[in-house]
Amino acid sequence: MAVPRHKHTRSSVGQRRMHIFVTPPTLTTCPKCAKAVRPHTVCQYCGFYKGKEVINVMGTLAKKEKKVREQEIKHTEKEHKKEAPMSMGK
Repeated sequence: MAVPRHKHTRSSVGQRRMHIFVTPPTLTTCPKCAKAVRPHTVCQYCGFYKGKEVINVMGTLAKKEKKVREQEIKHTEKEHKKEAPMSMGK
């Protein structure tokens, strides 16, 4: 087993460990349901990516859960549209 020849000072150890840290994940909002989602990934809540349905999330839910989920998505879409700033373009 190798043994270090000299003691490493606190500053040199700290300089080496300076780049070892945890960064928080970057999150964006889903345009369909306004939930927090990692960028460039499918939303696990509604199953949409870039305005297209990729995963049929509603098909795997029970009837009651499906109804509740659809109401939540409609409610968040309405709120999201109200908050969107008006633009002069199209």
